[in-house]
Amino acid sequence: MEKEEQKKTIEALLFLIEEPVKPDRLAAVLSTTPEEASELVRELKNEFNEAERGLQIFEMAGGFQMGTVPELAPHLEKAFSEDVSSYLTPAALEALAIIAYKQPVTRIEIESIRGVRSEHVLENLLKRKLIRVSGRKEGPGRPLLYCTTPDFLKYFGLMDLQELPPLETENQEYKETTSDQTEEPEKQSGTE
Repeated sequence: MEKEEQKKTIEALLFLIEEPVKPDRLAAVLSTTPEEASELVRELKNEFNEAERGLQIFEMAGGFQMGTVPELAPHLEKAFSEDVSSYLTPAALEALAIIAYKQPVTRIEIESIRGVRSEHVLENLLKRKLIRVSGRKEGPGRPLLYCTTPDFLKYFGLMDLQELPPLETENQEYKETTSDQTEEPEKQSGTE
């Protein structure tokens, strides 16, 4: 298969498949290596960007996916009205952050951090497939354990969980605050 035909095939696959396509899957279709397939996708991605098209190729969740350029969102929202809002509530974002950083985690652990009940928030996140039940915790009642899904990575445009920003702990904030206060004040020059 010639290089241009390979790129057309990649473009068609990324257009048709809803989830990120892994390099090894592309390689199997193109009869090439995953590295060569990834390089072809990146070349195609650059071509899309240079042509300033309405579609672009994103790298996320360990693969490649085609989507619309973000600046078209207001126009596209007018054309497609959904019953379910695409935005997450502050409560959902809060619970999702806890799950992302502490997974696997139980509902009780989430509620102890948030300070409020979280059943409905978790139900909505499960419906949106941003989280999933990953098992049960050993111990009394064997509560469900929650973790994030590939759709979570896709929603936030992440390749993997390692791309999450580092957490600032209260201890770090305390150290920064106290170190600022213990610095010597500048000596004033002049006469009294």
